[in-house]
Amino acid sequence: MSDEDLSETTDLLPLDAWHRARGARMVPFAGYEMPIQYEGIVAEHEWTRNHAGLFDVSHMGQLLLSGDGLDAAVEALLPIDLATLKVGQQRYSLLLNENGGVLDDLMVSRWPDTLYLVVNGATKWDDIAHLREHLADEITLQHLDEQALLALQGPEAAVALARHAKGEQPLGALTFMKFGRFTVGGHDVTIARAGYTGEDGFEISLPADAAEEIATLLCAEPEVKPIGLGARDSLRLEAGLPLYGHDLSPETSPVEAGLIFGINKRRRSEGGYPGAERINREIAEGTARKWVGLSLDGRLPAREGATVHVGDAEVGTVTSGGFSPTLGHPIAVAYVASEHAAQGTALEIEVRGKRLPARVVPTPFVPHNYYRGDK
Repeated sequence: MSDEDLSETTDLLPLDAWHRARGARMVPFAGYEMPIQYEGIVAEHEWTRNHAGLFDVSHMGQLLLSGDGLDAAVEALLPIDLATLKVGQQRYSLLLNENGGVLDDLMVSRWPDTLYLVVNGATKWDDIAHLREHLADEITLQHLDEQALLALQGPEAAVALARHAKGEQPLGALTFMKFGRFTVGGHDVTIARAGYTGEDGFEISLPADAAEEIATLLCAEPEVKPIGLGARDSLRLEAGLPLYGHDLSPETSPVEAGLIFGINKRRRSEGGYPGAERINREIAEGTARKWVGLSLDGRLPAREGATVHVGDAEVGTVTSGGFSPTLGHPIAVAYVASEHAAQGTALEIEVRGKRLPARVVPTPFVPHNYYRGDK
């Protein structure tokens, strides 16, 4: 978490009192007081990897877009192919500036006659302003500020949630990146099989006034415990998932960040979105730097801002790093000069005046366990 995240709080989450009653340590984040941990980051990390953790992510922005010419209007701003996005599906995409830099990364879901977007909490007001400025006049943007968002993550999430989720289809019919409408505790909710931990899990959009009841209901299940932001960060790092404002910025292109999968095939050939010229050039010619995974020995972690070296030459900068509870040693991600980005390359990271040996490794550091259907 950077200093920029520890800003003055401006609002309370629907579950603020619920978190405090459960002993959460609260910290300022993205304009809210949010739980960083309950019983400890490592314990919460390991519980989520082995059971199911409930995360409050209500700080994120939930937006609904509608109107004539919706797909064309959105494709003018995002490098997404909406012709291939069917009702009930969601997809990762990117909000880009004119130079191809990343303004935000986000999820786009196809609802009947509308598109539902989930954007990062720290950027949501800028995103809303950008969309309202650049979308065609015929498009209506609705900020769903009466909705909360919970994420239930881990290998036992499906078992716990299935006891309460009732719908026209069983919860088990949802596979990774699919969603449906359900009731939980008598409340209408939307459940997507997705998340930010690398584990199987779900994101639940629900009325804010039902958040406490549903969170209590889920945490009464033996598989489920509330989990804070600290473990969410260590889990996403092990999963090799970028965090906006740290690993992504308006100066970062999707190509150097390894996010070409977020630019759909048709859009790569047709363009027509901000920054397409730079991005297509980088796809063809390569980039001067690349985002890579780094494995370190020992126990001293490398944090954001640490410099990466080959001999006397500085060749990169760490953007996220920490100790991996699953692997038992430190890991990091960094932008390094492309000539030093090959897997197995030996590097050094400067931490507290010491040079720590590191090597380039593939990401994710810990394999993803997304549910894509019975084999």
